[in-house]
Amino acid sequence: MKEVNVLVIDPVGLHARPATVAVNAASKFKSEIKVAFKDRSVNMKSIMGVMSLGIPTQSDIVISAEGDDEEEAINTIVEVLRTQKVIQ
Repeated sequence: MKEVNVLVIDPVGLHARPATVAVNAASKFKSEIKVAFKDRSVNMKSIMGVMSLGIPTQSDIVISAEGDDEEEAINTIVEVLRTQKVIQ
């Protein structure tokens, strides 16, 4: 399993537009990919799951992947969120 801790820096938090882009990126991988905030962890391939976390700005989140393409999955999702200027 591979995981990375990141800080959400978007003033609105992890909102619908970048969350959709991240979910679409996650859906391309075979690995099980999760995002965790506080005590909850959800499937990153589910837009409803990601949005249900209500991640505000300045929040630490954990993105994890487990499977054959976990390394590539994590790198791609982090890159997508950085490009969207959502995480640091």
